Amino acid sequence: MKQRTWGGRFRKSQSKKFMEYSASINFDKRLAPFDLFQNAAYAKALHKAKLLKKSELDRLLGALNGIKTEFEKGRLKLRIEDEDIHMNIERRLSEKIGALAGKLHTGRSRNDQVATDARLYAREAINDILKLLENLQKAFVQNAEKNIDAFMPGCTHLQPAQPIRIAHWFLAYREMFARDAERFRETLKRTNVLPLGSGALAGTNFDIDRKYLAGLLGFDGITQNSLDAVSDRDFALDFCYAVSMFFSHLSRFSEEVVIFSSAEWGALILPDELCTGSSIMPQKKNPDLPELFRGKTGRVTGNLFNLLMIVKGLPLAYNKDLQEDKPPLFDSADQALAALPMAVELVKKIKFNKSVLKKRIGENFITAVDLADYLVQKGLPFREAHGIVGSLVRECEELSITFSDLTLGQLKKRSGLFDKKFLSYCDPALSTDRKKGVGSTSKSAILAQIKRIKRELK
Repeated sequence: MKQRTWGGRFRKSQSKKFMEYSASINFDKRLAPFDLFQNAAYAKALHKAKLLKKSELDRLLGALNGIKTEFEKGRLKLRIEDEDIHMNIERRLSEKIGALAGKLHTGRSRNDQVATDARLYAREAINDILKLLENLQKAFVQNAEKNIDAFMPGCTHLQPAQPIRIAHWFLAYREMFARDAERFRETLKRTNVLPLGSGALAGTNFDIDRKYLAGLLGFDGITQNSLDAVSDRDFALDFCYAVSMFFSHLSRFSEEVVIFSSAEWGALILPDELCTGSSIMPQKKNPDLPELFRGKTGRVTGNLFNLLMIVKGLPLAYNKDLQEDKPPLFDSADQALAALPMAVELVKKIKFNKSVLKKRIGENFITAVDLADYLVQKGLPFREAHGIVGSLVRECEELSITFSDLTLGQLKKRSGLFDKKFLSYCDPALSTDRKKGVGSTSKSAILAQIKRIKRELK
């Protein structure tokens, strides 16, 4: 077996099975564009440090650009015996320009090299996710604008509780995904710090300008401790956490879509193009997309815990365990980037069955709070008002009637404070605009929310 670049101190070659088991090229080949980008910047830093002549720099940059083209066209041959993407690129560089390729590793370790590549990968994924999250937020706002004057039951414990505008429901989910975007932006800040120049763990013996490198690679700053820099995977954990939180919110949304589109509720209409049928039951229309979102939430949360378990007991600095950081990182990015466009399409195409919802908000004594507050406005302590309205609910249930069917005489038996105005407090459509304050379900508050959100998204 061919001697490894690091194999000078070994008398025997590693076994084929061991090398196959320990190689990471099957998954870290995705880092090739980032590794080539990093190599080009590092070559410039070596030239700045007078470790490369200008002619050598030009040859290296030309060869790296050629390898980039080979990779993009699928012509770059990757070998398991080269272990990882870094050594595969170094081997190909050596084939193209000979011994000069070996100079590129001056003052650098695969430890700071892979940490840099992973940050470059995560940075790109975050920026792509942020663009898609903005589209998702816009879709919720667009649907809110279409449904400002439509109503639905707001629920607690999945039981109808108070009337809300449908727009309020859409905007509630927009707030969740806005927090996700904020989380990714915070993750980006901690990700966009350069570890390159840390060497294996102790720094480098050469005067490599790390700030210059950071500028070439688009990093906002440099790490401050080489021992920590090569072993830090907090950025990957932050990323996996942000993805798992995004999916948690997407799963909550999906759960309500599944419930509201069920035959029992019949309140939401799913687009045919995002559903499937049954192989045996001709009448079925299955909500596969939101169900998939729910299912994949477990997958990305598993990625987070996978990575947590990898790093939880590692001594400083780099350990081979960290090779396993990339599968959960890559998979979480893949799942988020695949789900987001589909989520945007789902939000844009779902429709509420307004005739069904109009009937639903007239049921289940949904204006009970309004009636209690009506008595409070007349001077009654809320707890007493709560008890009176609760007894009215019980009476209505026994008589199989609603609040608006009660006579003024029946009401006055409960409290002399009732008058004819109580009927307006039984109307669910009037309930929403009684709500006060920022963030409520009143029309004025919702219009203010939409105005604020549009300003934020700009």
